[in-house]
Amino acid sequence: MPSGAGSISVRQLCFLSGRETRRLRDVVFWAVFETTGPSARCYSVVNFQSMKALRFGLTLVRHGETQYNREGLLQGQAIDSPLSETGLQQAEAAGQYMRDVKFSNVFVSDMLRAQQTAETIMKQNSNCSGLQIVCDPLLKEISFGIAEGGRVQDVKDMAKAAGQSFPGFTPPKGETQEQVKERVKMFMEKMLQQIGEEHWHHRGEDETSLSAPPETSPVEGKPEDGVRGVPVHALVVTHGAYMCVAVRYFVEELHCSLPKGCDKARMFSLSPNTGLCRFILTLRKEDDHFKLSGIRCVFVHRGDHVKQ
Repeated sequence: MPSGAGSISVRQLCFLSGRETRRLRDVVFWAVFETTGPSARCYSVVNFQSMKALRFGLTLVRHGETQYNREGLLQGQAIDSPLSETGLQQAEAAGQYMRDVKFSNVFVSDMLRAQQTAETIMKQNSNCSGLQIVCDPLLKEISFGIAEGGRVQDVKDMAKAAGQSFPGFTPPKGETQEQVKERVKMFMEKMLQQIGEEHWHHRGEDETSLSAPPETSPVEGKPEDGVRGVPVHALVVTHGAYMCVAVRYFVEELHCSLPKGCDKARMFSLSPNTGLCRFILTLRKEDDHFKLSGIRCVFVHRGDHVKQ
């Protein structure tokens, strides 16, 4: 038997779950002989090779300020407003802040305010030349139904009267949290498959070591926190209420670990305009499909780049 290799007997193999047996394409068989006693016996043994995995960064960015944001009005999906002058400055500041951060993929909501933010960030970035922006309607803001165009405070009052909170409350004819979560899940699945297909050659260490929090990557308040030396990094520019649903889904259903000193109230709060949230994801391959096997949060709602 090779020195240091993990092994499992055929008898044990019979009790593996279906999920585990799908990985058997990565195993090597050999024979172990027992020579003691009156007759020799031969046992088939299986050696599980290290499961390779791909670790990549994911940075979520809320779009810059619009005039509707400034006036405390809801935009949702029906109102496709551009960035205000302040919003353009915020996007430029975010781009300058991340100018030396390397991105391999860029995804953006198909709404104008998000597209302008992404384009401005990319113009400031020294590594985004030639990258194609993928516009995806799955990233668009929540629909607030009849409340779109009205005051945010009015919806907060409606939510309070209903014993709920905002964001989280669904006005009449609006999108429910479950409907938005389904969009988040659909986008994540599309993104994981694209990242895996394009960048699987960057896979390295085994899955166990990649899933563990790297002690060599402390959060220092720097633009490259968590992604220093990580060749695959997706930039996703979207919307505030949508990000709230996405982060909650990451934590509650994908079991995303929280940054040190951060509680769930902070995690689930509304990000400021051009606020940044960063995650590290671990991807593994089963047959021809890529699956998420781990996710942790590096930081949330960072807005140091925005001048008050």
